[in-house]
Amino acid sequence: MFGRRKEQAAPVERGGRVPVIRSSICTGEQVAGFKDPASGKFQELMLLRDDRDFREFLCRYHVEESEIQREW
Repeated sequence: MFGRRKEQAAPVERGGRVPVIRSSICTGEQVAGFKDPASGKFQELMLLRDDRDFREFLCRYHVEESEIQREW
């Protein structure tokens, strides 16, 4: 009843966008999403609290770890 429901991933059209993890220098908070290299617009998709969330992002959005860029 009060369990955590698994959210379905909304289909994401990558269309040349690159996977990015944004990290806060101050708090260490990490957010995963996709960034359009032409416009610089970032689409935030998931808050990454731990390694399990990171693995879920990779699986859910069909991303290879080697593709991910990091921003601070």
